[in-house]
Amino acid sequence: MKNFTQIIFIFLFGIASSFAQQEKGILGEENWLNNWTEFRSSQSEYGEPTKILTGNITENTTLNKRNVYLLLGSVFVTDSTELTIEPGTVILGDFKSNGSLTISRGAKLFAKGTQTDPIIFSSNRGLKRPGDWGGLILLGKAPVNKFGAGSVAMLYPNISSSSYANANYGGDDKVDGSGVIEYVRIEYAGRRVSKDAYFSGLLLAGVGKQTKLSNVMVSHSAGKGFEVLGGKLDLFRMVSFNNEGSDYKFSYGSESIIKNSLAVRSPYASNGTGSRCLEVKSYEQKEEFDFSKNITNIQAENLTLINISNDLKTDIKMNLVEESVFVGSNAKIQMSKSVISGFNPAVILDENIYINQENLEKIKFEAMLFNNCNGNIFVEYNANNDDLENWYGNSAFFNVYSKGDNYETFIDSENNKRPDFRLKINKIIASNEVDPDLRQVD
Repeated sequence: MKNFTQIIFIFLFGIASSFAQQEKGILGEENWLNNWTEFRSSQSEYGEPTKILTGNITENTTLNKRNVYLLLGSVFVTDSTELTIEPGTVILGDFKSNGSLTISRGAKLFAKGTQTDPIIFSSNRGLKRPGDWGGLILLGKAPVNKFGAGSVAMLYPNISSSSYANANYGGDDKVDGSGVIEYVRIEYAGRRVSKDAYFSGLLLAGVGKQTKLSNVMVSHSAGKGFEVLGGKLDLFRMVSFNNEGSDYKFSYGSESIIKNSLAVRSPYASNGTGSRCLEVKSYEQKEEFDFSKNITNIQAENLTLINISNDLKTDIKMNLVEESVFVGSNAKIQMSKSVISGFNPAVILDENIYINQENLEKIKFEAMLFNNCNGNIFVEYNANNDDLENWYGNSAFFNVYSKGDNYETFIDSENNKRPDFRLKINKIIASNEVDPDLRQVD
């Protein structure tokens, strides 16, 4: 009877362990990346443009699947106008004129693709490269924490002065709605506009909570994948793949939630501006921060942040691999049930963050899996992270550490056509003890 009880206990423990591991990283009974994503977009052919979009769109307009559209220069949807895009429609950004599409404050975009018929934004060049065109921009009326009005004309100086009135963002309406974006791919965006400035694949500036965002993939951007300035958003099933800038950046007082989302980085794709999977800041320059307004506050749950290296140790020695997550001063993040795999180290905190309980209560990492990282959590420019290891290594946080390679850790991360980045069940030997081999070395 005793042996039978032990067997039942081991069986139940095994089931519990399986479900516990299943809860970390991206979730789904099936691989939700299938059908609508594309991890080999350089091989995709979308045909020649049959319609041109240019200037301002001031009347309700529908883009049809039967046409291929060309964004010629900076295209603005203005004056409370609604732009509707049918499933399967292709919109190409013009290389020569740096095509981009901006949904101005008060206007709306309804880009509702389907899993089998996604909407595609891409480059019009035959041989596509990161930074071929600008990107997709949504501007809303939700709050930002900087002094004065925000304007993307400050970010993207190529915007003509005649369009400045349509380039502003921010306001007081947290529940402002800019439309719906779902099952959409954005490829080869991120055109360079100055020495250290690039378009983002998808820029969401002052965008409010009524905006619906799910199943959006940004790939091969020369700039950031997703950039969120202020606003209040829920982001669900976002995918950032092989972008040269940071995958997800939140700043200027964004109060947003990101769930069940994926970032896949390559050590050989970077624009040199300090690219991370996740970047959380309240400001770029302290002088522009209005301290009477909200700090950036991000809830991140069930993220998988992975670096794909053929030889991780060599790539780290060659300074090709950086941290996965960066947290700036006066910012708040609660990250849970997520996987960070193959970085150097996993997390960096801004050098101006003083390590005490008050500050660490604003920066939470719970039920995390830190896998195969060269160190876990550090303060910038400080190799001694004992205080942080003691804090986040406490069993109350349920953080675990492992050293499995990608093949052992994920279901099918090496499949170039249909990868599956969900965790394998019962393939990770994890503990809440920090392996000394995983600590960062000088």
